[in-house]
Amino acid sequence: MRIGVPKEIKDNEYRVGLIPSSVTELVQHGHEVIVEAGAGNGAGIDDVAYRDAGAELCEGPDLIFETAELIVKVKEPQPLERTKLRRDQTLFGYFHLAPDAQQTRDLMQSGANCIAYETVTSLTGGLPLLTPMSEVAGRLAPQVGAHWLEKPAGGRGVLLAGVPGVPAAEVVILGGGVVGTHAATIALGMGANVIVVDRSPDALRKIDLRFGNAVRTIFSTRAAIAELVKRADLLIGAVLLPGAKAPKIISREMLGVMKPGSVIVDVAIDQGGCCESSKPTKHSDPTYIVDGIVHYCVTNMPGAVPRTSTFALNNATLPFVLAIADKGWREALRSDAHLRAGLNISDGKITSLPVGKAHGLPITPVEEVLGL
Repeated sequence: MRIGVPKEIKDNEYRVGLIPSSVTELVQHGHEVIVEAGAGNGAGIDDVAYRDAGAELCEGPDLIFETAELIVKVKEPQPLERTKLRRDQTLFGYFHLAPDAQQTRDLMQSGANCIAYETVTSLTGGLPLLTPMSEVAGRLAPQVGAHWLEKPAGGRGVLLAGVPGVPAAEVVILGGGVVGTHAATIALGMGANVIVVDRSPDALRKIDLRFGNAVRTIFSTRAAIAELVKRADLLIGAVLLPGAKAPKIISREMLGVMKPGSVIVDVAIDQGGCCESSKPTKHSDPTYIVDGIVHYCVTNMPGAVPRTSTFALNNATLPFVLAIADKGWREALRSDAHLRAGLNISDGKITSLPVGKAHGLPITPVEEVLGL
């Protein structure tokens, strides 16, 4: 199979779909890999490393989109890239389609087979290709929040750790999954007072077992959240409904009772955000203020640490890329129900229930597409 890796063109996105060691694995399996020149530079990987691994290098993305059977990306294809996709081509990457009607329509029109990292499942019920980036984003969230709490950055001028005689900041984390757990780890390590809120008793028990009395856990209700936002210096949105739009946990009215200059880091923004006042931002212009509250809603947070993120992502994606390349996309999905869960769009048809429901569009069962 001919596999293409274009350079990411989303704002300040420096990750890359394949690293040289992944290229070597694919080449040893008899596949051709074509990489856009400079694709790995942002992650500290030069073209020589790709050439030594057996990849063909090309200037610009056109040859990749014209000739590759499988395109491996990181972030969702941008509007220009979507015009280059073609029928029978397979695209493997993050899409987050539920809150993005235009991208959904464009990918349907392209006829390409779109397999989303974020909906591939595992034997344990997890999301193995989303997990590494959730870990990165979760660990970044308190770090980012600490910066935007500084007065010159627009925050209320609070040090996350406090100092002797002055209380530490109050960090409220909505969601006790992967993002929430890793956010709690870093916030606690930075000396903050940490509260994790979730509707799952099991998730709260796991947090309690991991952190003990160092982190408070609270069952999520509207009344509980309405009280917690009043005391939060930093609110981290870590809510996930796989493949679907994030629920709006924080209403616009709640901003009015928050401390002026407090910060919201909405990690759920890829799926639309868990605050009514959240809207996507980018690394070059990451924040805005609503009702005196600083909002950080960057849709590609892990892109800020591209080297760490790229290697972590490749560790997870390589087995699936090999399966698609070795067997072809159709047989790879037929033989693996977990990879099959990643198919969101194929030949103009939506195969993901949450995506179809989000946009009110017909859904074709993936089994029908694959002839199962």
